[in-house]
Amino acid sequence: MTPALETTDLKVRIQLTDAWFTVCDLSVLLPGRGVAALLPDGRQVAVFTDRTGGLYAVDNRDPFTGAAVLSRGLTGTHRGRPFVASPLLKQRFDLETGRCLDDETVRVTAYRVKAA
Repeated sequence: MTPALETTDLKVRIQLTDAWFTVCDLSVLLPGRGVAALLPDGRQVAVFTDRTGGLYAVDNRDPFTGAAVLSRGLTGTHRGRPFVASPLLKQRFDLETGRCLDDETVRVTAYRVKAA
């Protein structure tokens, strides 16, 4: 029988083109607070968890200002959809799709994410 994994043993991974990339330990994520991580190609990703254990990852770069700040944004829900609001101009981005809830022509990349 395999022992159960402790939360401290789990790693947060995001899917890049053809492989999974380890971002951080699951234990460093706090519900409602983001963590920024550097990807191998130099881009940044913002990773979040919510109170139900859901994991989300989107580009950290705010497309309205160009600043890498989304990991410092406020999280919430709008019509049942989880979002992060940019700490600069307050635009909200759906954490599952990356779509801007305040301007449908704008989006950030959303990544598949898992804890394993």
